[in-house]
Amino acid sequence: MKILDSYITKRFLITYIYVVMIIVAIVVVVDYTEKADDFIEKKAPTSEIIFNYYFNFIPYWANYISPLMIFIATVFMTANMAAKTEIIAILSSGVSFLRFMRPYVFGATIVAIITFFMVGWVIPKANKTRLTFENKYIKNTYYFNQRDLHLKIAPEVYAYLESYSNVSKTGFRFTMERIKGTKLVEKLSAEQIVWNPEKKKWKIEDYKIRKLDTEPHFLVRGTSIDSTLNMYPKDFESDYMLYETFTINELDDFINQIKSRGSDGVETYLIEKYQRYSSPFAVFILTIIGVILSARKSRGGVGLQIALGFILAFVYIMFFILSKGIAEKGDIPPLLAVWLPNIVFGLIGLVLYKTVPR
Repeated sequence: MKILDSYITKRFLITYIYVVMIIVAIVVVVDYTEKADDFIEKKAPTSEIIFNYYFNFIPYWANYISPLMIFIATVFMTANMAAKTEIIAILSSGVSFLRFMRPYVFGATIVAIITFFMVGWVIPKANKTRLTFENKYIKNTYYFNQRDLHLKIAPEVYAYLESYSNVSKTGFRFTMERIKGTKLVEKLSAEQIVWNPEKKKWKIEDYKIRKLDTEPHFLVRGTSIDSTLNMYPKDFESDYMLYETFTINELDDFINQIKSRGSDGVETYLIEKYQRYSSPFAVFILTIIGVILSARKSRGGVGLQIALGFILAFVYIMFFILSKGIAEKGDIPPLLAVWLPNIVFGLIGLVLYKTVPR
């Protein structure tokens, strides 16, 4: 079986790489067609288009479609083997179907490890460069234009900004209130706050602090004071695909930061975190289902099995998108939403295993 294992594993990985390359090539052509006018209009240098954008765009999409492409590759390769009666010959020699799947599992393990390493650290760093290019040459320049902004920067601390300039990193008409229960105990008001990049602190100008939890109440005034707040200039920058630029470690830190503020919107980042851990398992599940689905020689030919594979892949995508959307609204826990497609399709795999040829 060592020769057969090597043969199946090698053919499995080559087919997977071939399918990914074809799909990515199509995506690149379509993407360039859509963005060519932007490149010309904003005079994007060719070197930046190639190395800053597409050099990072290609691995992003290759990894993004990896679980589904390994499913399609598995179906295509196994269906061809079944059509040539290779699988019948293997099973007739006394090899169990479970043993037959071993090289597939080995190949899927290689892909899963690479996938986890890519989504955890490589792709996020590549996305930082790619998204910087997009913001410069494709997207319009971002200006923070929200007014009357309320932020919860700690469990009992609330901040308010009448307006903010992300160009000068200055906030205007700033107030910060500390509330215990329903009682206001302290309030700071200032004409403006300015970010000091050297000290990594906010410079609060023309401020006054009212202490309301003491008797008698007292007021403190000042012209300038430096303060460390759980609020940063990046909070007012564009959050376009921000979660895709964090490595796993940075994502954990950002989630902890949101929780420390008691703020909403943590679901999106939790989904991204759990998705990175679930993607490698999706590779295993979809590979096994692909083998089971296409191992039997069909009178309808290879095309029918490949078409069935595409339908099942489409159902998986729709299932994941639906559960993700529900989780973002807070109707179901993010962990359950991300793992639910894998759980359901894992059960489907067990049911299909009962139908495979022995």
